[in-house]
Amino acid sequence: MKEYKKFGFFIERTMKKIRQNLQRKLNEMDAGITVDQWVVLDELQQKNGLSQNEIADCTFKDAPTVTRIIDLLCKKGLTERSMDENDRRRFKIMLTEEGKAKVKEVLPVVIDVRQQGWDGLGEEDHHNLIRILDTIFENYQ
Repeated sequence: MKEYKKFGFFIERTMKKIRQNLQRKLNEMDAGITVDQWVVLDELQQKNGLSQNEIADCTFKDAPTVTRIIDLLCKKGLTERSMDENDRRRFKIMLTEEGKAKVKEVLPVVIDVRQQGWDGLGEEDHHNLIRILDTIFENYQ
């Protein structure tokens, strides 16, 4: 049998190393956010005004975790909740000006960490990895 049994281990090990590296860099720059908070900020930077459930879906985090992250980001002044005009039971999560500035501050560090991980690998490697991971992901849909 091939290394199918260990495949999940390799993915998890790599993701943990990436997260540890990014968190260390965020701590070194005194960014005041965690990797999980960055993931939410980055998602909002791409599409501001998502609901908490939409953020949970986009980030593959459970709803209670996203709620805690958003609570912390609101306390830090990086996000705010606003009532959805079409559904008063739902809130839209918006980046504040301070949140937009934080994304701008942190993004170069995130890019550096990503580039570090791709050191020695080319475009074809990147495309193949994405294709393979997408296929595996779709196999579980």
